[in-house]
This record gives sequence, C-alpha cells and structure tokens, in this order.
Amino acid sequence: MKKIIFIAILAMGFSGLVAQILLLRELLIVFSGNELCIGIILANWLILEAFGCFFFSGAAEKSKNKLEIFTIITISFSFFLLLAIFSTRILKAVMGISIGESISFLPMFYSSFLILLPVSILHGALFPFTCQIYSLFYSQDASSAGRVYVYETVGTIIAGIVCTYLFIPYLNSFQASSGLALLNLTICLFLLAPYWKAGLFQKTTLVILSGLIFFSGYLIYSQADKLHHYSIKAQWRNQNAVHYQNSQYGNICVIENQGQYIFFQDGIPNIITPVPDMHFIEEFVHLPLLVHPEPEKLLILSAGAGGMINEALKHPSVERIEYAELDSLILDLLRKFSTELTKSELNDRRVEIKHMDGRLLLKTSQDKYDLILLGSLEPSSLQTNRFFTKEFFLLVKERLNKEGILVIGLPGSLTYQNKELKNLNSCIYHTLKSVFSNIRVIPGDGTNLFLASNSGYISTFEKIRIIERLNQRKIKAEVIVPWRIENKLHYGWQNWFSSFIEKSSHKINYDFKPLGLFYSISHWNALYAPSIRWLFRQFEKINLWIIALLAAIFLLFYSFIRSKITRFHRVSIPFSIITTGFAGMIFDLMLIFTFQSIYGYVFSWIGLLMASFMAGAACGAMILTTVMDRLKNCIIFYIKIEIAIICFAVGCPFIFHIAHIYLGAMKVLFLFKLLFLVISFIGGLLIGSQFPLANKIYSLNSSSLSRTAGLLYASDLLGGWIGGVAGAVVILPVLGLTGACITVGLVKLTSLIVITTQPDRHQWGVKK
Repeated sequence: MKKIIFIAILAMGFSGLVAQILLLRELLIVFSGNELCIGIILANWLILEAFGCFFFSGAAEKSKNKLEIFTIITISFSFFLLLAIFSTRILKAVMGISIGESISFLPMFYSSFLILLPVSILHGALFPFTCQIYSLFYSQDASSAGRVYVYETVGTIIAGIVCTYLFIPYLNSFQASSGLALLNLTICLFLLAPYWKAGLFQKTTLVILSGLIFFSGYLIYSQADKLHHYSIKAQWRNQNAVHYQNSQYGNICVIENQGQYIFFQDGIPNIITPVPDMHFIEEFVHLPLLVHPEPEKLLILSAGAGGMINEALKHPSVERIEYAELDSLILDLLRKFSTELTKSELNDRRVEIKHMDGRLLLKTSQDKYDLILLGSLEPSSLQTNRFFTKEFFLLVKERLNKEGILVIGLPGSLTYQNKELKNLNSCIYHTLKSVFSNIRVIPGDGTNLFLASNSGYISTFEKIRIIERLNQRKIKAEVIVPWRIENKLHYGWQNWFSSFIEKSSHKINYDFKPLGLFYSISHWNALYAPSIRWLFRQFEKINLWIIALLAAIFLLFYSFIRSKITRFHRVSIPFSIITTGFAGMIFDLMLIFTFQSIYGYVFSWIGLLMASFMAGAACGAMILTTVMDRLKNCIIFYIKIEIAIICFAVGCPFIFHIAHIYLGAMKVLFLFKLLFLVISFIGGLLIGSQFPLANKIYSLNSSSLSRTAGLLYASDLLGGWIGGVAGAVVILPVLGLTGACITVGLVKLTSLIVITTQPDRHQWGVKK
C-alpha cells in the first residue's frame, strides 16, 4: 500500500505539470503567442491552486473517508482538464472575437482564470488530502508535508521530460489528457482495492472507477482524435481549416477558401497565397530595392514566401536571395498546399532556403548582404521583439555591405495617433538611431516603413531617380507606380513623422529589457481595451526607485505594528514564504523570457525549463527534509537560505549578460542552453529548500499538520500569483532582466528584515 501511495503522490505532481503545459500551450495559441500571458496563466493557476489547497485543508483533516474523497477529486480533475482544453479552443467564439484578432490584457486575465478555475482548485485540493493519506501509513510529523512536497516535485520533473519528448511531439492535447485520466483512474483503483470488502460506498466507488477506466481507454483510442478535430472546427468557426498542427515553435493552421490559403501562426495570419496583400508587399519590397543602386544579395527573415520573394526577383540585378524561416513546418505546408506563386518562389535557383532562426543565421554566417528585410512587422511577442533590439541591429550592421539597407515595418496610422502607437514607433526609431547613422521612415496607413543604413543613399535619394530605376528595371507592379512613388517619398512625410514621435519615448529596446514588446502590448490594449490604457501608462513609470520606496514604506509600517502583535512569527513565516513564492515565479519567468529572447523557440522548452526548476526544488526540499532533524537551530539556517536567495537574484543578470557576450561570441550555443538548465536548477534548489524548514518552524506552535501545510503551501502559491501577474505585465518588460532580479532581491530583503528583527527569533525551531 505504501508503494501505491508513493506512486499516487508522483502522479499528482505529474498530472499538475502536464495540465499546466497543455493548457499553457492551448492558451498561448488563443492569445496569439504573446509570452506575457505565460505569467498571467501561471499566476492564475497558482492562486486557484492555493485556494483549493487552503480551502480543503480543514476538510482533509476532519474527513473519515480520505481515500474515497481523494479519488473523487482526482476523477473530477481529469474530467475538467478535458473540458478546459475544449473551452480554450472555443474561447474566441464564446467571447465574440474574430479570427486573427488579438485579445487584450483584461479579457486574457479573466478568461484564463475561468478556464483554469475547476482544474486548478481540484489539483490544489489534492495536496492536503495527500498529506493526510501519507500520514495514515507513515509517521505524522512536520516532515510529512515536506516529503509529500518532494515526491510531488519529482512527479513534475518526470512530467516536464515526458511532455517535451513524448506528449508534445506525438500526441494532441486531447490524447495526452485522456492518457493522463487513464493513469489517474488506474492509480485510484489500486488505492481503493484493499477496501473491496469494506462497505457499500467503497464497493460502489470501485465499480464506478472500473467503468470510468474502460471508458477512458475507449476515449483515448477512438474518440480523443475525433474530439480534437471537432474542437478545431468549433475554434475556426465558418472557416475551412484544412490543416492544424503544433510544432516545437508554435501552432500553424491553414485556412482555405476557393483556392486562397491563409497560414496562421498562433492565431495570427502570416502568409497569404496565391493572392497576397500586394499593397503592402510591393511597398515593402520595391521601395527599398529601388533606393539601392544595384541590389544583388538579399536576406529575408521570415514570411518571405507568398509574395516578397516573387517581387524581389523582379529586379534584374538580384543574384541571390537567402530566405530564413525558423519553423520548417511552414515551408512543408507551403509545399503541401502549393500555388503557382509559392512554386515559383521556392523552386527558383536564385533562392536559398535556410531552416533556421534569422538571428542565429546572422551570428554564424560571414556573408554580407545588400538588403536585409524583416518579415515580422512589430515586436508583439518576445520571439519577434528580439528582431527589434539594439543587439539585433548591431548584428545586422556587421552583415550589411557598405551601402546595405535594413528594412523593417511597424504599425502606423495617418489618422489614429494614440500615445501608445507613438511610443512604439519612437522607441524602435531611437533604437535604430543608436546603431545606424541614417534612418528614413515612410509613413503609411497600416504600416510605417523604416529604412536604416550607414550609407547616404536612404537620406539623399530623389523621387525622380527612384522612378527612373523603376522604368529601367522594367518592374511591373500594381501599386508602386510613378505617382504613388512621388506621394510616398514626399519630403513632407519625414517632417510629419518627426512631429509624430515628438515628446514620445526615447528609450532603447534591448534583448533583456524588451520595452518594444511593452509598447506593442500597450498599443493593442489601447485599441481593444481603451478603458485600461491608463493602467499601462502608469506601469511605464515604474522604476527601481519606486520599488525601493515601496519596500521602505512596508518596513516602516511593519515597525509600527510589530510592537502591537504578539507572536509575530505566526505572520512572518507565511510572509517569508509569500516572498519566496514571488521569487520563484520571477525566476521561472526570467528563464522563460530570457531563453525566448535569445533563441526564439521557448514553446518547446517550457517543459524542460520547468522540470529543471522543479528538480532543483525537489533536491532542496529533500536535502532539508533529511537533515532537518539534525539542525540545532532551524531559524538560523532559514535566514541563511534567505540571504542565499538574495545573492542569487542579484547575481543572475550578471551571469546572463557575461554568458550572452562570451558564449554568444564563441558560438557555443549548447553551453548557453546548459547554463539555463543549471541556473534553473539552482534557483529551484534555493526556493524548494525553504518549504519543509518553514513547516517545521511554524508547526512547533500548531497542533494541525494539514492546516500548517495548507497555509504555507497557499502562501507559496499566493506569492507565485503576485509574481506571475506583476512579473509578466510590468517587472520584466519595463524593468528588464536586471531590474526584475533586483526587485526580487529587495522583496526578499524585506522578509529577511522582518524575520531577523523578531526579539524571540532564536527560540523558533530550536532543538531542545
């Protein structure tokens, strides 16, 4: 029986992380691949799980049928996970949001909260019940909760590896969740098997479980795939979705309508064939190529197929086009649903296709280019923001010929000129200006075209010369005609743009401080949720001085009430765990955001990063659980861990910056990935080591094991919720990697001061 309980605890941790990853990936697709929603989703998961853990902790202690209730909760969790996946697929239809339209911050927050509500609460409720079941067969002391925490974390480690290498590559979400339900039901059946000869309730439960197991097996082998396809039809309502597939980089859906194909990436239209948006494509391609006297070698980074390559090949001087597309699945689908346009583009002898990340190509190649065209048109996610940073522009500068030109696009409007749109354009403009000596902006309704170079071509070219080149090269175009060129290149537009961004943000967009992403999110929220635009404007003003001031105000308030509350450690220990949960979530998001900023494909690495963090947490909790009884003074050791977390937080950004410079320069990318796993493990080790120690210190004055475990577990998750929301929306985008880590250090410093200033602290957890 003890082995079954151990397996049940592992399954609880395994189920929790699998559910998180499956729902996270599904919600990422619905939320247009915006990584900021990762923090919001994880935060909502944690706060709901904290509620379930805290609310059910009393019931777990009083209940006489602990195993039976544990089984019912497990079955309910498995059922609601399937329902949550289906609800996520049809979320936009329920909310009345059009296909391809982004979801703003507030609907993102409450919709993910409602979808996660039953799944997270039920999973949180399993923890106190598991602690009680564990104590029935093992010794009931303060270490029980710590051991359950360790075993659960081991289950999450297994889940991260299994999801990364099995579930994600080979199963759809319904197949994976159905398999998870089968696993949980089987374990529950073994848990209740010894009670077969007991009362009617247990017998009835076993019969029901047996039936559910057979039903779940049937669902896996015959119905899960049907449910998957049915949900896709519901998700892409009134659209002919001819292909839907997840790759390690994201989700791709192909919509067909009378021979016209639209390729969606994470719900955003990326490529249209065979009749693309010629108005945009002709301006984006022909104007820069006409500015250059003789373009020969081009590099197109993403979204080149479907028109860009075709238009560029119309220039007779073009000898070679390199086309970099990170996700090879896009190119496979372009060939599967081919048109005359894509066939001519992808099969032209002058076109060389690179199945790799554009930044990696520029970093590893020594080639020089006359023009580099960026297919991503705004920094709407961390994956795209990394192509609008100073670090990327410096890399481009090295790969351009003497007269080479970089071409990028940003959202623009000649009529609707909100502050958020101005800040976005101004931020990227000044980032370009910090690298290139000449910037030319061609404003437009829909897209502002930016040309950046260190040559004088883009600042001195004349309309007459451009029109002459159009005629000399015999370019046949629908939009780029002489009168159109005269209008677009009128000198007044440059003055108009200067006044447009006047008094707007002059801040620089960096890899580890993605302000471009923040301004892009602010812009879309101003369009779709104008009622909360004031909130994002306040977020922009936040800096480290404000964080330090808030910490100082809190400490002043604490010093005022400390003398009025007896046994203050009853509050200080949960408060410390809240700050530890906050630190753990920021560390998690920091790793995910930094990995995405460098590599651009965190979609496939989320499981491994979380598993590495959980492995560290398990080791930390296991070590402390083992040595805890031998510690003479637990509070001293606890304080040392507090100091270690502060040092780790302050040191992290320096490690990443140094590694980014030296490992990136040496092109030893696998060492950089290994560094992520190591730092993730160390962060988890420090965070996980505090929980069992806090349980022991707090339980010395508490008669209830489950209430102590429930309170501290809920405190940990509450801190994670605060860190998820604040970290994803404000701290990481606005303050950047360094600011986020210093914020963690300041927050943990407050909890350290609270604990070390208690007059009776030396009596906490002292071995007598």
